[in-house]
Amino acid sequence: MDELPIGRRVAYWRGRRKMSQQVFADRLGKSKSWVDKVERGVRRLDKFSVVYEIADVLAIDVTLLLGKDVERRPDTPNCIDQVEVEEIRAALERYDQMSAFFHPIPQAPPLTEMRKAVSHAWLTYQHAKYGVLARKLPQLLRDAQAADSAHAGGDEARDAAHLLGQVYQIASSALRKVGEHELSWLAADRSIAVSQRAGDQLLAGMASHRVGMALLSLGRVRSALEVNVNIANRLAPTTPEAATPERLSVYGLLLLTGAMAAARIGDSATVRDLVSGAEQAAGALGGDFNYYWTSFGPTNVELHRAAAAVELGDGGKAIETHERINRECFAAMLPERRAHHYLDIARGYTQLGDVEKASEMLLEGDRLAPSEIRCRPLAHEVISDVLRRTRGTPPAPIAELAEQMGVGV
Repeated sequence: MDELPIGRRVAYWRGRRKMSQQVFADRLGKSKSWVDKVERGVRRLDKFSVVYEIADVLAIDVTLLLGKDVERRPDTPNCIDQVEVEEIRAALERYDQMSAFFHPIPQAPPLTEMRKAVSHAWLTYQHAKYGVLARKLPQLLRDAQAADSAHAGGDEARDAAHLLGQVYQIASSALRKVGEHELSWLAADRSIAVSQRAGDQLLAGMASHRVGMALLSLGRVRSALEVNVNIANRLAPTTPEAATPERLSVYGLLLLTGAMAAARIGDSATVRDLVSGAEQAAGALGGDFNYYWTSFGPTNVELHRAAAAVELGDGGKAIETHERINRECFAAMLPERRAHHYLDIARGYTQLGDVEKASEMLLEGDRLAPSEIRCRPLAHEVISDVLRRTRGTPPAPIAELAEQMGVGV
């Protein structure tokens, strides 16, 4: 893309937006002939104001038109590449609510369609299909923002805000997976503000969880611990009537996220307390469920117990926890959670110096959810560590996986 003339880049992005030249021209207030000449390079784009207007119609960052170096990675079609990151960034940088004060609100999909699209996006994320999700996220963000603007002040304002808050959370989670931590934080922060308008404390609690995860990824560990524990305390069920399955799930997940932050700073006592609190919430819940897309329950508590042990440097405890997890309950969990756990256990085995078992865990995770292993920077670090510790030639399967991930010794 960086090597293409600007006219060709305009044509490329117009095609991705599925706009005909006539539709594109109408939105710009230009003629179809003008668009055709620009795209063929016959007419120069020598006014920044026009370039910015084109970028706005195409809903992309202007730097993409001016030739910012972004790359597609054809070797990793299931990952989020830089082109898609920039599209998501551009969608996050839109302020449709403010624009609605000055211009007509764009046509938004009906909320019934939006609910289906948001639910599908959550499932796509929880099945670790990050590349598929990334290609849909920019449009989903724009649609959710348009719906939120279109229904502002109306009877369905809270429903529209709720959907937008969820889309921001999906974006935050997906971006964090591929190392875009600042953008992940931005999306999560946006969700907190929208959740307040939606009037849903649990949605706001989940937004706080996403903020905590983004802060943790950015190395702001104490802030991550504080935000999760503070909001968990506010959501703690104090009466039997308040202990709804949804509240228990969000409350428990906040405690688990806090435990991961405490583990990162070596505070094993706080880890025990927070995991114990989550264990009690899971016991009251009575099983593994997916309320508010938390995948919370007794099994997820054990997965976090193992992950926290790895963060504390106790690979042995992590393996012990892994081996006593109920196999049937674990198999019933969604692919993202299971593959994430295999990655954690691979780290635990490397702490014990058992690279053969670590390799097995990486390969198991890759079979289950390739994107969770191949797209995550953490997984690249683990497989690189495995290759360094392997004596002689690594086994063919792990060598092949490393090659496909672009990881060398």
